[in-house]
Amino acid sequence: MGKTIIPKEISKRNIEEWISVLEKFPQELEFLIKNLSENQLDTPYRENGWTIRQVIHHCYDSHHNSYTRFKWALTEEEPVIKAYFEERWAELSDSKSAPIFLSIDALKTLHAKWVYLLKNVSDKDLAKKFIHPSNDKKTSLKENICIYAWHCNHHFAHIEQLLIRKGWKV
Repeated sequence: MGKTIIPKEISKRNIEEWISVLEKFPQELEFLIKNLSENQLDTPYRENGWTIRQVIHHCYDSHHNSYTRFKWALTEEEPVIKAYFEERWAELSDSKSAPIFLSIDALKTLHAKWVYLLKNVSDKDLAKKFIHPSNDKKTSLKENICIYAWHCNHHFAHIEQLLIRKGWKV
């Protein structure tokens, strides 16, 4: 799925489509991986890549951080967010061996709350920004909705393509 492409002009329709992706992602991910064995879950999606289990736990970790960034941007004036080392988080025991239902269930709850928030913010609020400390780049909330809709699709495709390659997709 490559890199995310953020439109120069973000329409209301774009926002609605991206929120729809966020809304459906946890259930679609759960459906995609529900019949996988523990060995399958511990299969890397590409050579030297994360396992399916790590990708699922990464999605929760990343989306949880993003939700917090939304809250900061909505309640502070262009806050500098806290960055984190996602590759290091993916090596922690909860990412490498915890049951996936922990992150699937957490994603369902997190996304439900996130979508509720997004459907109830104003256009003015969606224009609010946060600053990433690694490059001092300002990102608006509407841009970040795009980024996370892409993130959902990106990691879903990683897992789905592995399942197709291995003949595991029913």
